[in-house]
Amino acid sequence: MPSPAATDPVSPPANADHIPYRATLTSGLRWDVPASLVVFLVAVPLSLGIAAASGAPVMAGLIAAAVGGIVAGSLGGSPLQVSGPAAGLTVIVAGLIEQFGWPATCAITAAAGVLQALMGFARVGRVALAIAPVVVHAMLAGIGVIIVLQQTHVMLGSEAGESAWHNVKALPASVASLDHQAAVSGVLVIVMLLGWKYMPAAVRRIPAPLAAVVAATALSLPFRSDVDRITFDGSLLDAIALPRLPEGQWGAFAVGVITIALVASVESLLSAVAVDRMHHGERTDFNRELLGQGAANVTSGMLGGLPVTGVIVRSATNLEAGARTRKSAILHGVWVLVFSLLLAGVIELVPVAVLAGLLIIIGVRLVKVADFRTARVTGDLTVYAVTLLTVVFVNLLAGVLTGLALAIVLVLWRVVRAGIHAEPLGNPEDKRWRVVVDGSCSFLSLRRLSQVLAAVPSGSHVTVELAVDFLDHPVHDTLDAWRRRHVSNGGTVEIEESGTATLEDAKAGPPARGIFRPGQLPAR
Repeated sequence: MPSPAATDPVSPPANADHIPYRATLTSGLRWDVPASLVVFLVAVPLSLGIAAASGAPVMAGLIAAAVGGIVAGSLGGSPLQVSGPAAGLTVIVAGLIEQFGWPATCAITAAAGVLQALMGFARVGRVALAIAPVVVHAMLAGIGVIIVLQQTHVMLGSEAGESAWHNVKALPASVASLDHQAAVSGVLVIVMLLGWKYMPAAVRRIPAPLAAVVAATALSLPFRSDVDRITFDGSLLDAIALPRLPEGQWGAFAVGVITIALVASVESLLSAVAVDRMHHGERTDFNRELLGQGAANVTSGMLGGLPVTGVIVRSATNLEAGARTRKSAILHGVWVLVFSLLLAGVIELVPVAVLAGLLIIIGVRLVKVADFRTARVTGDLTVYAVTLLTVVFVNLLAGVLTGLALAIVLVLWRVVRAGIHAEPLGNPEDKRWRVVVDGSCSFLSLRRLSQVLAAVPSGSHVTVELAVDFLDHPVHDTLDAWRRRHVSNGGTVEIEESGTATLEDAKAGPPARGIFRPGQLPAR
């Protein structure tokens, strides 16, 4: 089913320059405003929790959320990605605060933003496209598992542990000490989200997450007041503070800047790649995304906020809630700012368990059975499993790096073991031959491929069976050159493809399948 962005009736046409500015400014707000409210409700508790876990002032999380939404949402290259403080940087930020203190950590954040912007100007953002799809799928699934494990404890009325393994071990204790009101609130949200598609069309105009959060919150109000709800500590304005450079330790300071810049950039670009795979609308400009993330980190650091990255949880929520344009991300930042300043009491009415139910559904939907099946068919199940488990039980960056390394090793192994052979078929008088190429075929296999093709007699009728999961440009050119020579000598060549990679993947141009005879060569 295509995403709303793919069928947006209000997307600007080719002559958008002639459309009045008001029409462009307000287009899509019917979907973006409700979606921004849903993302805002999810972002607030996550931002507060990440700030607390990092040892930073709690309101620094809200500063980063507002800046991430407004600055990165306006300037970034991923229109549907939502940025803010991320759990992936929690350990790093906590270490920097312990070593340098909070004001110097803010300076590190601002300096890291400058470095990110320079990386964007250097146009290195598209490196993200080199990441194997199976690694991205496994990363999403791992994040989904982490979310479900954490938020299940919250929905049961307990506190989530610091690690996935701790959350697994503590699950029986959380069930035994069940808080019934919290559990009912969370389960109500889950039931509404799962059953919303069965509601009348007029009702479905309201985004399911927004309706579920509002309904569960309203039902919780008449009951006892000691249920855990979102809480604030101090004023947002009080938390704004200028950064301060450290006194000495400049080498460690530089390492901190580089670490924050690289981890934040990798997480943002991976999130942008994942978001692109979740919808069919406008693709990400990765260099612009680095510029937007850099500007957001400079701003957040200068105001006393946490580092900002693209966050897959909020981005997935944004898509699930029906966002169509970048206005949703920007507005979510505006709501964080406005409500934190003026209407914090309204936010504090929402039970934490209600948001836990919402996050559980988001986490479950990040684990896609189709991705698991694809990995099994393509032979990448080991990469998928190792990446997922490392993301869950170690951390996001370690999981991605491990998955990439394993994917590279697997490709090299397949190349080494690529099966290439030729054999005659039927009677020798028929001059029928079959050439089989199995596995991954790259330039490393050219010597073997050329030897096998040279052994095929001239003038014979050849069927080339390509059962490959990888085929590069040099192999395409070698096959094409041999086919042309063979056909010009009176033979025929039929190419049959049964793998996941095709000749068209290696190079667009000649048909990847068909019988080629003298005088009937494909046009190039």
